[in-house]
Amino acid sequence: MPATRAFAVEDGNLTSSSVVTSRSKNYLDIDLSFNAKTNGDIFKKTDAAAVKQAVKNILTTGTTEKPFMPNFGGGIGDALFENMDDGTAFDVEQAIVASINNYEPRAIIDKIDVSDNPDNNAIDVTVRFGIANVGELVTVTTSLSRLR
Repeated sequence: MPATRAFAVEDGNLTSSSVVTSRSKNYLDIDLSFNAKTNGDIFKKTDAAAVKQAVKNILTTGTTEKPFMPNFGGGIGDALFENMDDGTAFDVEQAIVASINNYEPRAIIDKIDVSDNPDNNAIDVTVRFGIANVGELVTVTTSLSRLR
């Protein structure tokens, strides 16, 4: 039995047996710096830059910090007051994996590195991920520290 294809009106010739390819998806977000262009509009982030900004936003947002979405965030700040060991680093890594998988489907995680920085009372996180439908690897590095 041959495979059936679903065509839409926008595909044009509905009776054609030519190969149907998927359209490439452009990712577009607003730039969170909100710098204004000369015409008064704001800048936009596209493709890899948009996904990178979204992942960094997830990492730096603490749980219960976003109204009406108490589970949003990487949970890194929760570990700042813990004694950092392999178990704590593993918990932070698992929290990051869960939050990126839940809130950023455009990112496909490749590697996460969590390390403590006791001299600065900080946690350094490096996330390497691929971007869905693009195939590009991007690295985001951030450091969260306690305020004194």
